[in-house]
Amino acid sequence: MGLRFIFCLFSSIIIGGLLGCSPSQEETSEIKAEERETNMKAQEKLQPKRIADVFLDGDYEQIYTHLSKPFQNEISLKQFKKTGKNFNQGVEAYYLLSELPLTEDTVQYVWADKQETKGMVAVVDKEQVITGMRILPLETFQETDNKYTKTVFQQPFEGDWFVFWGGTNKLVNYHYEYKNQRYAYDLIKMIDNQSYKGDSSKNESYYAFGENVFAPADGNVVEVENAIKDNDPVGSMNAADPAGNYVIIDHGNEEFSFLAHFKKGSVKVKPGDHVQAGELLGQVGNSGNSSEPHIHFHVGDLPDLEKGKSIRIQLESEKDWVQGDTVYGIDN
Repeated sequence: MGLRFIFCLFSSIIIGGLLGCSPSQEETSEIKAEERETNMKAQEKLQPKRIADVFLDGDYEQIYTHLSKPFQNEISLKQFKKTGKNFNQGVEAYYLLSELPLTEDTVQYVWADKQETKGMVAVVDKEQVITGMRILPLETFQETDNKYTKTVFQQPFEGDWFVFWGGTNKLVNYHYEYKNQRYAYDLIKMIDNQSYKGDSSKNESYYAFGENVFAPADGNVVEVENAIKDNDPVGSMNAADPAGNYVIIDHGNEEFSFLAHFKKGSVKVKPGDHVQAGELLGQVGNSGNSSEPHIHFHVGDLPDLEKGKSIRIQLESEKDWVQGDTVYGIDN
């Protein structure tokens, strides 16, 4: 339920599980030829949003010249080409799904084919160096992907919020692999591509911390937790109480909304209360298995986080939220 920042995945480079090894004399000659070839490409500019298109077009040299040196030490151009050709088989086009600022200097881009069966991630720094890249097959769950809640839900917040996790594949939504949270959203507040100002170890530095959270639809409160302390310092996480402070609401139709990680002591409702859409529930916190203050929001078919199955949310805005989107809240 925490944000689990994806840049942690790129401390080493993963491309089809290939790793470099000591070359033979023949391979050494090939490497020198590759170096000449890549040097010719080095002066060409590669726009980050076009990486997937260039990859599919088979211009692997162009991408290879923009890989970081540690990356190039892990995989040769020959290996990179072979991996790309195998992976691209059957793909007609890649579509940009997400553009996500990771730090002040790096942006993550995510693409998938039309069927979302193959995906690609690239992390690019301000010098247009590709510091991380990942290609992998994607699992889909079309039966549940195509079933939405009967209840129409509004945004449980005011103002502008950034979708950190959301979508129907694991690259843009780590929850997707888990049936109990498959269609969950994690939302943060961002200003100038940053979620905080000042000391990043303090909850109060985060724009989301203390913001109001509202009922996303009419219903009856069935369960509440309000006594879990907020993680301090930010970055420490409470795996023993993964949801932290939370509110579960029964909306009928076997649809239960889960809103989690509230600030300790901020929850204003209790079990048995009837709430209307837009009614104040509490404030954003950093309790539970949370890496920074944010809103976790999903709908399940049972009032049990572990046993229930997630249902894709029919949103009032009619457009599904995807990682990298800025979404606009209610006007309370």
